[in-house]
Amino acid sequence: MTADLRHAVRLAGMDLRLLGRNQTALVTVLLLPLLMSWLFSWTGGDTATVAGVPGALFMLTGMPGLMLCFAVFINLVNVYTARREELVLKRLRTGQASPAGILGGTALGGLVLYMAQIALLVAWIMRAEDGPAPANVPLLLLAAVLGTAVFALLAMAFSGITASAELAQVTVLPVLLVTMVAGPYFAPLSAMPEPLRQIAQAVPATPVVEIFRTAYLGADFVGDAGGPLSTGEQWLAALPSLGILLAWTVLAGLAARWLFRWDPRRG
Repeated sequence: MTADLRHAVRLAGMDLRLLGRNQTALVTVLLLPLLMSWLFSWTGGDTATVAGVPGALFMLTGMPGLMLCFAVFINLVNVYTARREELVLKRLRTGQASPAGILGGTALGGLVLYMAQIALLVAWIMRAEDGPAPANVPLLLLAAVLGTAVFALLAMAFSGITASAELAQVTVLPVLLVTMVAGPYFAPLSAMPEPLRQIAQAVPATPVVEIFRTAYLGADFVGDAGGPLSTGEQWLAALPSLGILLAWTVLAGLAARWLFRWDPRRG
């Protein structure tokens, strides 16, 4: 276990260094979501309140659900696919690292990148929007870890059906589009049209948004009521969304086990 953790940390560090040298990927997975957050909050500035919260603050506290698609899902589909086709995964597997250490190390790099985005978002909310500090940091971090686990496992599954790193940009589009359109970033679920609400309830980014908003603002945004909650009540309110995330983790894990490939698809 200690050796696997050591390999995972080393691989995560290597991933982050390689990402820092790839300006295109860095803009796509790190800066583009932050730019989108700024545009959404700017266009939503005319909205006085949403569920009792200033419009810009409501939207910004929902952005971590969308950021998962970039920092974790799109990033890792590209990484897993490229490494498989370049035989890097095969060489790593024949070495001392276990499959869990190899795949977990790459997912850990995605988590670090995602947490960096959240830290920037929190600083932005507090500085530019005069918003509060997060009310429940442990719950917020749990949502980030479970969300990363779900989208990392989905990335493993989608990399298995992606023939090359170039085609990864096409493979990720369905998940990206559904996550962008159906997530409760601009309005609570109760305010959505019924067909869209049904889709939003099935999107794995939705429980991340609900938990993050509840943890950040200290109010019930899982049940859409928006009423203030104590720390214990926040955990209780988040239980349904946490359960959905755990169910998604199981489903995504089964999909990854079935579809993920260690060997190149060509030849």
